[in-house]
Order: sequence, then C-alpha cells, then structure tokens
Amino acid sequence: MEKFDKGAIDAELAQGFPLKHRWHNRFHLEMPFGLINDPNGLTYHDGAYHIFYQWNPLGCEHKNKCWAHVKTRDFVHYTLPELALWPDDVHDKDGCYSGCGLSQDGKLRVLYTCNRKEDGVRIPAQRFGTLQDDGSVRKEEIIIPDHPEGITGHFRDPFLFERRGHRYLVIGAQREENETGTVLVYEEREDGWHNRGEVHTRLGDFGYMWECPNLLQFGSYDVLVFCPQGLAAREYDRQNIYQAGYIAGHLSLDSMDMMQHTKFQELDRGFDFYAPQVFEHEGRHLLLGWMGMPDKDDDYPSKEHGWMYSLTLPRELRLRQGHIYARPARELRDLRIQESAVEVDKTEAAGFSQPLFEGSESLMELELGEAKRVEVVLRYGLEKLAFRYDREQQVMTIDREGMKRGGRGQRQFKLFVDQSLSLQLFVDKTAVEAFFQHGEEVASLLVFPEKNIQPELEITADAPLASITGKIWELDSFKFQLNS
Repeated sequence: MEKFDKGAIDAELAQGFPLKHRWHNRFHLEMPFGLINDPNGLTYHDGAYHIFYQWNPLGCEHKNKCWAHVKTRDFVHYTLPELALWPDDVHDKDGCYSGCGLSQDGKLRVLYTCNRKEDGVRIPAQRFGTLQDDGSVRKEEIIIPDHPEGITGHFRDPFLFERRGHRYLVIGAQREENETGTVLVYEEREDGWHNRGEVHTRLGDFGYMWECPNLLQFGSYDVLVFCPQGLAAREYDRQNIYQAGYIAGHLSLDSMDMMQHTKFQELDRGFDFYAPQVFEHEGRHLLLGWMGMPDKDDDYPSKEHGWMYSLTLPRELRLRQGHIYARPARELRDLRIQESAVEVDKTEAAGFSQPLFEGSESLMELELGEAKRVEVVLRYGLEKLAFRYDREQQVMTIDREGMKRGGRGQRQFKLFVDQSLSLQLFVDKTAVEAFFQHGEEVASLLVFPEKNIQPELEITADAPLASITGKIWELDSFKFQLNS
C-alpha cells in the first residue's frame, strides 16, 4: 500500500466517526487519529465554507504533513474529513506545509508551501493546486521555486490578498544575515510573481521567525497577523513558547512601510492557540486557530490514545481603536439546546454554583459591587481550572495548576473592568474557550480531566457581588455526514 492511500485513509476516518473517547470534543474540529495543527485554505466557495488543516494521518509526530478537508454551510453540520493533499513528489516530499485558499473561475484553489530537504538544506516552493471532485487537490504551477536572496529556507505560509485590482501575497520568512523574522510581499504580474521586499515595521528585532502571516483590511486599516517565534516572556503577555498576534496600521505597497502601526498585540491569552488563519465573507472576518502549541507535545496526553489537538471555534473579528475584538461566530447559537437553558439571576450573591452539561456555553455578567477579587472555577471533582480577576491590579489570571494531566501553569494579562465583568465560556470535553468583556480578550486552552466527570461552574468573591446574571445552555455536537 502507498504511504498515503487516500481511499484507505478516508475509509479509516469514516470508521472513526462519531468520535468515541471521553476526551474527544463534541463541538471542536478534530480527528479520530493522528496529529492536526494549522488551519489552512479557509475559503467560501460554492455555497459552503471550506476548512483545510494540517494533519499527520500516520502518527502523533510533527511530520508526514498532509492537508485534511471538511466543508460546512453553517459551522454546525460538516462533511466527514477527507485526506486532500499529501507529499508525493520531489517538491513536497518532506511535507505539504501551510497556505491559503481562494475561489477562482468556479474552482476552489489552494496555495501552499512545498517542503523538501536536500542534504539537510530546506528548499521551499510555493505552489497552487485545485480541489477535485474526488476530494483531492490536483497539484499545479509552482509560482516561487525557492527562497529569495537574503532569506533562509524558513520561507513559508503564503496568504493571498488583493489591492488596486492586483493580486499579492504575504509570506513568512527569516532573514539570513541575523536570523530574525520578517514578512515579504510578492506581486503577481503578467510574467509571474515578483518579490516586493519586506514589510517595514517599527518592531525591530522581534523573534527569529515570523510564521503564518495574514493581511486583513478593516475599513481604511490594515492588520498584519503573524506568529513570531523567539520572543521573551513578559509579566502580562508573550507567556507561551510562541506567540500569535497582530499589528494594525496602514500598509503602503509603494514604500512597503506599515505606517502608524500599533504595538504587537496577542490574539489569544490562553495556553493553547497558534497559527490562526482569517478569511472574509460577506463583510465578516472569520478566524480559526490551532488549539495546540509547537514543541510542547508532552502537554497533550491524548497522544497516548492516538490523536492530538483541535481547532478553535470560528470567531468573528472586529477592529476598534486599533484592537481586535473576537466573538463566537453567530451560527454557533444553533448548537444551543434551548430546552436545557438555565437562567441565572442573583443579587447580593456571595457565590454561585451550577453543574454543567457534557458540553456547555455560559454567558455571565458579574456586577462586582464592593468585590475586589473574583474567581470563576470549572471544577472536575478534585481537579479545577480557575479564572481569577484582581480588580485592584486589573489582571486576569488563568490557572490550571489544579489539573493532574496535561499542561499546567498560569497565564496573566491586563483586563480593564470597571463595574461589570463579562464572561462567555465554551466548555467542551477538553477544549475551553473564554471570551472576556464581549470579546476584548479571548483565551483558548485544553484540559484533560483524570476522571470522566462533568464540570461544575463555581463563582466566588471576597465580598458579595451586586448581581450574577446570565444563561447556561447545553450545546449539541457537530454533525458529520458523507460529502455530497
């Protein structure tokens, strides 16, 4: 059998659904076996959203990088995942790395990085392909055959955008001279794709590699999303081994300067978020991220059972005063099982406790009153995940030291709260996504409860809260069916 036999792998995938292990999530995209990571090729095409993502179908190691593919019309019902793109020629023999997608001339096309190594030397190439009726991607023209002069072989993750009626792409890179990260722009012309050079920013020496760039437009503002590697942790940010964030400003394609840009801001404050990709449809910017972290594989004990990682829920992004706000995609409300709804309405409350469902969404508003410290806990028997807010310091702490399996530790970030703390919490079997202050900050993380126990939501404070209001729903599972 071939190493990557699409028919055999797709058949094994079909046998794996519905997902069965107690750590498998209900409403997050993941696989019954293998390792998934970066979302790729996000495209709206022919009436559906198409989601590709990195996948190693042969094991839980970061190698054998293929692309899997699903499509959905509503982010609730999905086609069964399929193997779509895999290493099978000299250009991508060492992996089909990340890239983007587009709808063009009635076809769904992808652009990805081919990875090959010769005598230990990386030779990246950027290549188009087209999705076929059988679910595979037909590999087509290579538009950039190697890395340009002055850039190392760490040259990957193209993202297409349009300006002034022309097509461009941004691509992550590493400078050869001092091994620092940057992003390059290429422009499509009649005779091919031409290197326009680096995007100039005020960030200076900002890590040794910039991965997964996206260039977005919000009105007159440009937002450059990227993942810098090699930044030192600080007290209230950059606390993961690698970061995912953005700068907002105005990109001049004449001077190649990112003008008047903001400081670098993180897109997510949790332990497990990397390699986001954003696409636009009908005026909405929709983001999916990888719920995982490179070089931290030992934090994810599902590896013992043959699979690793998830994708985030889709998020809608808005830019306000240079800051990105993220909210769960509105379609996710259809996951709510309405008859399960629990109304919460307490005044002068010393605390609150409510058993949660197997999968749940909690939409809570805490009027702090005289309270200075508030703790929101997901309790799994003797284990717990805590969100602690210190009003005097204006600091949110996420603490998973109370969990026995998987990654632990704390994350802290600044969060302005005057009188009311807003929290929207999605709790799946292992995936937890928290949206603070109506999406001003977000945190994604994975927990692996030792026992098969449904969590309890507990809220306590150092003084009675003026009020605790909100609603809690049980959430349905994603529905998977054969591609039609």
